[in-house]
Amino acid sequence: MSDFVLSLPTDPDLREAVGEIDGVEIVEWDVEGPAPRQSIDIVVPPYWGGIRRLANLAEIDVKLVQWQSIGFNGLDRYVPAGLPVANATSVHEASTAELALGLTIAAQRGLPAFTRDGLEGRWDLRTFPSLADRRVLIVGYGGVGKAIEARLAGFETQITRLARSPRDEQNLAGEPVHVHGIDELTNLLADTEILIVGLPLSDATRGLFDAAALAALPDDALVVNVGRGPLIDTDALVAELTAGRLRAALDVTDPEPLPSDHPLWSLPNALITPHVGGDSTAMLPRMVDLVRRQIAHLRAGEAPENIVLGEWPGA
Repeated sequence: MSDFVLSLPTDPDLREAVGEIDGVEIVEWDVEGPAPRQSIDIVVPPYWGGIRRLANLAEIDVKLVQWQSIGFNGLDRYVPAGLPVANATSVHEASTAELALGLTIAAQRGLPAFTRDGLEGRWDLRTFPSLADRRVLIVGYGGVGKAIEARLAGFETQITRLARSPRDEQNLAGEPVHVHGIDELTNLLADTEILIVGLPLSDATRGLFDAAALAALPDDALVVNVGRGPLIDTDALVAELTAGRLRAALDVTDPEPLPSDHPLWSLPNALITPHVGGDSTAMLPRMVDLVRRQIAHLRAGEAPENIVLGEWPGA
C-alpha cells in the first residue's frame, strides 16, 4: 500500500529509470491540466517546457518541488509562496564542466576552423593558441566552477577563482585555494586570457559582463559561457567579436534559442552549442539518484537536499 506520491513528467526514460519503489505511488503529470492527485509529496516538473506552469501547483497540496536544473532564476515568480523547491545540484556539474572544457579546447586549438577546412577538403596548416600556460579566470565557484577547475587540473593552466564574496576554501582535490570577490572582477579581467563563466543568473549578475567588463579583457581573450546567457551583454559581445578583438565559445546565449539570423551565428570567432551543458547521458542516472534520495529524506522525516526556494518546516 502506498503512503507516498511522486509525480514525474511524461518522460518514459525517466519513468523507466526510476522504476518501482516500495510504498511509493508514481503518477505522471506535466504540471498542466488537472492534477492526478490532490496531494502529492514530490512533484518533478519537466526538464524543458517553461516555468509558468508551476503556478498550477497552487491548486494542490505539495510538499516539495524537485527542479531538474541547477539554475532556478525566475521560479519565484510562479511557484506558490513558501512552497519548498530543490534544485538539481549533483546532477549537472560533471557534464557542464566537460562541455566547458571541450568548448575551451576547441576554440583554443582552432577545431571549428579545421572542421570547416575538412568539409572543403582543404589542408591549411595554421598555429592556434594552446590551453597550456594560459591564465584562466573561473567566475562562479560553486559546484560547476569547482568541477571545471578539477578538469583543468592536468592542462597546466594558471587558474584564478572568483565568486560573489572572497573566501579561502578547498577545491575538489582537497587543496586550499583562494576565491576572489566580485569587486575584484575588473582588475582580474585585465590579466585573463580565458574567461570561463559559470555563475547563476540573478538580479545582481544579469549583465555583469557588459561593454566595460569585456573591454577590460586583453586582446584575443576567449570568453566561455556555460552559466546563463543574460550574464553577458550580447550586443557588447557581438561588437567585440565583430571587431576581432575577442573570441567566444557559448553554450548559453541571450536570446535563447538564438534566432537563425542572429549575428553571432555568422562570426567565425564564435563557437555556439544550444544549451546542452548538463544534458548528457550522465543526467538521467544522477537525476534518478537525487529523486530517490529525496524520497528517502522525506519518508525519514529529514529535510531534503538542495532547497533553493521556500523553507522546509523545522529546518
